Amino acid sequence: MNLAIIFTGTGLLLGFFLIFLWLGRSSPHSALLTEVTNQVYHSSAQPSASHVYKIERLVAPLVKFRAMLGGGPNPELARRLMLAGYRKPYHVDLFVITRLLFPVVAGLAVAAWAQDNVIFLFMITVVIAFFLPEFWLGYAIKRRRERIRLSLPDSLDLLAICLEAGLGLDQAIVRIGRDLKLSHPELSEELLQINLEQRAGSPRVAAWRNMADRVAVESVRSFVNMLVQTERFGTPLSRSLGSFSDALRTQRRQQAEEMAAKTTIKLVIPLVVFIFPCIFIVTVVPAVITVMESFSRVL
Repeated sequence: MNLAIIFTGTGLLLGFFLIFLWLGRSSPHSALLTEVTNQVYHSSAQPSASHVYKIERLVAPLVKFRAMLGGGPNPELARRLMLAGYRKPYHVDLFVITRLLFPVVAGLAVAAWAQDNVIFLFMITVVIAFFLPEFWLGYAIKRRRERIRLSLPDSLDLLAICLEAGLGLDQAIVRIGRDLKLSHPELSEELLQINLEQRAGSPRVAAWRNMADRVAVESVRSFVNMLVQTERFGTPLSRSLGSFSDALRTQRRQQAEEMAAKTTIKLVIPLVVFIFPCIFIVTVVPAVITVMESFSRVL
């Protein structure tokens, strides 16, 4: 009886997912966006590895099924995956497959291993597994933004050195993107993407603004605005880069000092909940026991 209810719930869950997939299909304008994105990816991609080919074959049935429904990749989901650093065309389909299958697999696994309260544990597991990919995606976006923010001052110093050595701005960007591939891979990917967009015919200012939109970090937006103003008014770029990198380091140091100042307040709750009871038990309880034993002897 329990297995019948579980399989019925699984069927309803799959039906809900299919309806959600059909309702979340993209607008006709996203087809053109996907086509242009695929052209950029194929023009900039390295020789495809075997695991990439296997992943593309894995998501191929979902692509065909979505095409039968008349939909395309969800633009909002594609944008969030782009913010997390996943920009290949099959990443959206792979995320959708994971979000569809993970709750079902997790729910059936819990139902097979649980002995009591099977229905309750099944429903709780399905709900948690449904929202878990979204939580992971939000964490990946936040982590990537933080890494780019921390790596920006070093890249600005290298950019200023390259410009002072006589390289042009575009050549310096390519050189820095290659040099930072091991230490700061996220920022290196963004810088090389700027070069690819310029080679595809995009203006320099548009390519920089696209990077600011992809990264969605306030310091990067300020850096792009500085570049636009420098190119518009013809001011020396190396001097502006040095001043901007110093300002970023000062801001980062201030943020570290602010976090250190908040540490004392955050330690109050662990002190009160965990440490003070232990100190009370170790220091006061033996004295209380001794006093109680003394009074019992007197009485």
